[in-house]
Amino acid sequence: MAEATLLYESVIATSDDMDELGKRFANVLEAGDLVILIGPLGAGKTTFTRGVGSSLGVEGNVSSPTFVIARTHKRTDSLEPPLVHVDAYRLGSPQELDDLDIPFEKSIVLVEWGKGLTEGISENWIEIEFERDHSGQTEDRNVKIVGFGERWKEVSF
Repeated sequence: MAEATLLYESVIATSDDMDELGKRFANVLEAGDLVILIGPLGAGKTTFTRGVGSSLGVEGNVSSPTFVIARTHKRTDSLEPPLVHVDAYRLGSPQELDDLDIPFEKSIVLVEWGKGLTEGISENWIEIEFERDHSGQTEDRNVKIVGFGERWKEVSF
């Protein structure tokens, strides 16, 4: 397994703050980047992805691709790599993800529920773990971003 590098860890208090984190994170992304989003329903994965899409200048609304499984968002600058947003919740195996024919090397790919389905796709990837306040007393989310592989050793945002 590739070496892990902690890139970020913090408590995010509001959905606006989660959106802003996504916007900041987008600044380090490039074609070939694979991002795995880990966390329960309502933890902020899609809100984070909306921020990424907004910063990247994607066309259209970024929403959860639950029913279509994967949605490709073209960028307003058509020469820039597209954002591919995948909801792997209903996928049962890495083969089913492979069957989607996602051009990983030419895209920026964010996969919700992708843990365990993306091994072998890339030597470098990011895992972002979103954890809700289990007490129910706040809307706080603990967010931890870990990079795997050489690509992420010197990256900061």
